[in-house]
Amino acid sequence: MQKIRNIAIIAHVDHGKTTLVDKILHSCSIFRDNEQTGELILDNNDLERERGITIVSKNVSVMYKDVKINIIDTPGHADFGGEVERVLKMADGVLLLCDAFEGAMPQTRFVTQKALALGLKPIVVVNKVDKENCRPEEVYEQIFELFFNLEATEEQLDFPVIYGSSKQGWMSTDWKVPTTDIFPLMDAILENIPPAPISEGTLQMQITSLDYSSFVGRIAIGRVARGTIKENMPVSLVKRDGTIQKSRIKELYTFEGLGKVKATSVSSGDICAVVGIDGFDIGDTIADFDKPEQLEVIHIDEPTMNMLFTINTSPFFGKEGKFVTSRHLRDRLYKEMEKNLALKVVETESPDSYLVYGRGILHLSVLIETMRREGYELQVGQPQVIIKEIDGVKCEPVETLIVDVPEEVSGKVIELVTQRKGDLLVMEPKGDLQHLEFEIPARGIIGLRNNVLTATGGEAIMAHRFKSYEPWKGHIPGRLNGVLVSMDTGKTTAFAIDKLQDRGRFHIDPGVDIYEGQVLGEHIRDNDLVINLTKGKQLTNMRASGSDTNVRIAPAVKFSLEESMEYIQADEYIEVTPRSIRMRKIFLNENERKVNSKKFQNQ
Repeated sequence: MQKIRNIAIIAHVDHGKTTLVDKILHSCSIFRDNEQTGELILDNNDLERERGITIVSKNVSVMYKDVKINIIDTPGHADFGGEVERVLKMADGVLLLCDAFEGAMPQTRFVTQKALALGLKPIVVVNKVDKENCRPEEVYEQIFELFFNLEATEEQLDFPVIYGSSKQGWMSTDWKVPTTDIFPLMDAILENIPPAPISEGTLQMQITSLDYSSFVGRIAIGRVARGTIKENMPVSLVKRDGTIQKSRIKELYTFEGLGKVKATSVSSGDICAVVGIDGFDIGDTIADFDKPEQLEVIHIDEPTMNMLFTINTSPFFGKEGKFVTSRHLRDRLYKEMEKNLALKVVETESPDSYLVYGRGILHLSVLIETMRREGYELQVGQPQVIIKEIDGVKCEPVETLIVDVPEEVSGKVIELVTQRKGDLLVMEPKGDLQHLEFEIPARGIIGLRNNVLTATGGEAIMAHRFKSYEPWKGHIPGRLNGVLVSMDTGKTTAFAIDKLQDRGRFHIDPGVDIYEGQVLGEHIRDNDLVINLTKGKQLTNMRASGSDTNVRIAPAVKFSLEESMEYIQADEYIEVTPRSIRMRKIFLNENERKVNSKKFQNQ
């Protein structure tokens, strides 16, 4: 029986988790010498590569000194906390990565709290010690303090520390003495992470992750908690609500390197993939056929934000997407709920609309972006926070917001955050930056990032995490300026845009198809203005001196999906198709907008 260690790598977003996994895979010679692997091997879907963040947790395994090490790479963003919470169940220890300059950040705290609560043994890796202004000793003190505040046990507080740079591929017990490889870290894993426990008895295995193959369908991934699982074995599937389905296992796979290898049986402690079980969900238990016993169900933090998803009703409906009906939308959202535990879908009074609950703007925007790339057309409304009544008091989610910003523009940031009901708690220098900590209602964060980046010339680094539900903080002002709305359907002309440039900034270029009611730009005043951008220049056969002026047009301000989600107000939708993202009014006709304007005034 080979020895097994199960570890999860946790850290704040961008602190080097996936880069470290790359180096571990290379050091343990998973690849042939001539194999082209590239960087960030595990960020294998397009969205992860484009954004440079991990969205879905992945499993790989390496052999080191005859010990099999199963490594789970987790997302660092709190919006994907649902992923982290469930995969930590597969691990016996965690590698907590921390940037040697930034130190413990909000998401570091979030994932560490989950790991310590599960009683996992931590190893702290202070990464990026090759950075300028880095402060490894201070960061070590900071992490010790964090563990203490999170009520870690004596054993967890006695954690080993490894210093190094995953990018340069070295790890050492002393940051002033660089080595040439990452084996000090691998040795620390073998010494400090407990071996996977072997427990005899009837089978128990919790499904903590899903995979999909077009040949065999859905694949259940989890760790065998007790007993042995075998090919062709009859089993019971215990659902989250306690109901039991009888089933049979067709095939078993264990993880080896980046792939899977077929196995006839897998003993307790190892992580495996199971083919052949139907109708399972994450959190279900695969148990003994005759005497099924359920493992404790995974608890996931509740969502804090919702958005209305509805079918595309614009005049350009169905021009670009393959899946456009409410049935397509419904099936896709319910399919997403199977593997995305922190997501919740609720049907509304209208058969075409669904309320989708998620952890934050990034969590929801990744779902919308994925659907758009699959060929779906849909419209989404303004993100709303979820309000609860606790002991008869109206409460809303409050977040801890951390902003690192150059000192000369810190005043602007404080002003912007306090306008949105934020309270400044900490202000201290950090290298050549000012470190600001606030408590702010989640409503106040929607739309804040754009304003902060504009005010600081793009130099602010922002991070936030959910703190708790607290009493309602009162009205928060929304967007200050109105929008420019199209009066007509047709193609935009350079002549019309040129003549209307003094009315505001446009989001649209000349020669683009637009429709009545589409949002074309931002007005310079606080009211909406209806304009005609399809009007061409009146041509005559007379030539007057001085009338043939050149058209000078300022470049259009293009919005990404997240920026659009933060920009729109209650009476607007974002139309999302495979090729375009357009903002529009819910009521396209100006007269209808006037009639229905009172509906949106209190929102």
